[in-house]
Amino acid sequence: MIFYPSLRYVFALLFWLSLFEPVFGQTEEQEIKVELRSIGNAFLQGLGDSTSRILPIQKIDGRYAVQFEREFTFEPDLLITSTFAILENSALAIGYLVEVEECESETVVHSFRAIMEEKDEPIACQRRGLPPACYVFYFTVIEKLQVEQIPVIVDMDNAVDSEDIANNDMMNYVFGIGGLIFVIGAIRYVKGRKKSEILPNDYIQIGQFQYDQKGMKLIFAEEKIELSSKESDLLYLLYRNESETLKREDILHQIWGDEGDYVGRTLDVFISKLRKKLEADTSLKIVNIRGVGYRFVISL
Repeated sequence: MIFYPSLRYVFALLFWLSLFEPVFGQTEEQEIKVELRSIGNAFLQGLGDSTSRILPIQKIDGRYAVQFEREFTFEPDLLITSTFAILENSALAIGYLVEVEECESETVVHSFRAIMEEKDEPIACQRRGLPPACYVFYFTVIEKLQVEQIPVIVDMDNAVDSEDIANNDMMNYVFGIGGLIFVIGAIRYVKGRKKSEILPNDYIQIGQFQYDQKGMKLIFAEEKIELSSKESDLLYLLYRNESETLKREDILHQIWGDEGDYVGRTLDVFISKLRKKLEADTSLKIVNIRGVGYRFVISL
């Protein structure tokens, strides 16, 4: 089985991502949206509604909007209870400014601060019910949980504190950066070998082909493609000058030299033959530079 350079660093990248997935997990904003969706779900359950859908949560002017597909009536006390119930188990944010707006008028009909330290403090208009309508709940994060506020878990057998958590996060970060550097280095290494790599039996790797210069043939998977001496010389010239524009007259001189009369059409015919033999690898292109010559391009 032949492993092509263009696939090596792809496999390395996928392997690295599988090892260090926690480093690139959910963003804080995604976690906030999950938490707010939980609040919305708890609110609907409090209404006895297990079928209504919560619409995708959007962030509008710094506020997160929780919307529902149906109109409803409720007492603000239900929203307050649902919010604090989720906040009790939250490791993300300890406070929200909650505002309830009517969809059509965009009028704020109720608002309160949901902060665990203020849970037992009275909230205005808590018992006044709201009529049936379309409502949007807006949440603004007003406080974040600080590292020093993370409680120490006292377990003499498996003691874990905030310093251990910070060290683990740092270790994940270091390994993640190290993996990224490794993958970038692998990509550069493969690109650097593209021109100079000599495979066993003096084969040269050109894209997904193995080029046997001495035997004047190309190998693609199990297929062997024979080259004429001029096709082989032309391919090697293009390969050694990859991404550079070669003038027609220079190509004719280097490949045909003083072998009698030749015309530009001769070059075009051989270019066409090479393209046909290389077409199995779409990353290889012989580009016609109008009025100048040709350029050989290998796309990774």
